[in-house]
Amino acid sequence: MKADNLTVDTDSANTGSMGEKLLISGDQIALRMWDEKPGDAEKKSSRMSSYETVGYVIEGRAELTIDGKALLLEPGVSWIVPQNSEHSYRILEPFRAVEATHPPARGYRTGQ
Repeated sequence: MKADNLTVDTDSANTGSMGEKLLISGDQIALRMWDEKPGDAEKKSSRMSSYETVGYVIEGRAELTIDGKALLLEPGVSWIVPQNSEHSYRILEPFRAVEATHPPARGYRTGQ
């Protein structure tokens, strides 16, 4: 990785296909940020991902359903979505969270 690709400013980060900010990615892990409003996640269907996700809620509330089990996400709560688990989100109030994915989600790389 080139030295000029070792940091990314949130304001200049690319936006992914699901509305997430693609903060930074290395060879083994990626970091992204979600900033969503109620109703945003209803546009997204339940899905399975080929990567594992861990996240942390900064503000707001959302409901995460993993393999049929509903979990409340609120400030200070961390979560994990295991690889190949069916999951969906429902945003309950303006929601901001960060997630790390391994391997990097969709294979995006900083600087590409």
